[in-house]
Amino acid sequence: MKLGAVFPQTEIGNDPGAVKAFAQAAESLGYDYILAYDHVLGADTANRPDWRGGYRLEHAFHEPFVLFSYLAGVTERIQLATGVIILPQRQTALIAKQAAALDVLSGGRLRLGVGIGWNAVEYEALGQEFHTRGRRYEEQVEVLRLLWTQESVAFLGRWHSIPAAGINPLPVQRPIPIWMGGASGMGNDDRVLRRIARLADGWILNQRAEGTAREDVARFREAVREQGRDPASVGIDGRVPLESAGAIDHAARSLETWIDLGADYAALNTMNANLPTPDAHIDALRRFKEAVG
Repeated sequence: MKLGAVFPQTEIGNDPGAVKAFAQAAESLGYDYILAYDHVLGADTANRPDWRGGYRLEHAFHEPFVLFSYLAGVTERIQLATGVIILPQRQTALIAKQAAALDVLSGGRLRLGVGIGWNAVEYEALGQEFHTRGRRYEEQVEVLRLLWTQESVAFLGRWHSIPAAGINPLPVQRPIPIWMGGASGMGNDDRVLRRIARLADGWILNQRAEGTAREDVARFREAVREQGRDPASVGIDGRVPLESAGAIDHAARSLETWIDLGADYAALNTMNANLPTPDAHIDALRRFKEAVG
């Protein structure tokens, strides 16, 4: 299994030195990848008393492509994974270009996690239709892979029209791995599982190993088989939340559960553990790595 560290988006702060220190610490401690969440805009809830979203205006988020471009220059080997880019609220060709550039500049270290998201406020502000996002998403994945593997692409679909054009440079990885998000309690019905099983290189579960994960993984592997694919060829990336600074042993047991479930990746998430400083997040990475070996 590859062990990752979730970039503590909402708690790392805006000091470039702290951002650099976190990434270099994760790499030097032997973590295999850094995973970063994505939100372009946070809702101002002053006039939204019924807001139920997980993130608001006051939650800071570094933009993943810009963040990872910076981290690519201050690290050497650690993989950079988005977990997840909200794909349908962005222009597909631009995503293809940004991802390819990042893959080139990082030496082929990008794993692109994508999802359809839940935040209608972002979609409206970015000028994209919220209610058609699932249908557009599937075509976007097709277009991305074409743009990453062909010098010239001629494509006419329902949502995209490319008149014999291409990106240059092409990425190191042709195509860049595309993983899809989706978790219990977030619209993870059979249709969503079938889409991931059919289209993705892997499934990013932003959920703990406890609870419904065992059932979810079994359902997913069956969905992969129904698509005529080998479940071993479609990866699984789980989450290991650190509930408090002193809960390292509990997090280590959660990792063991992911290993037992056959996950290919699992990342420690130190956000929401009441860690007061970036150095405290780094210390948590160190103690967790020592606990799991």
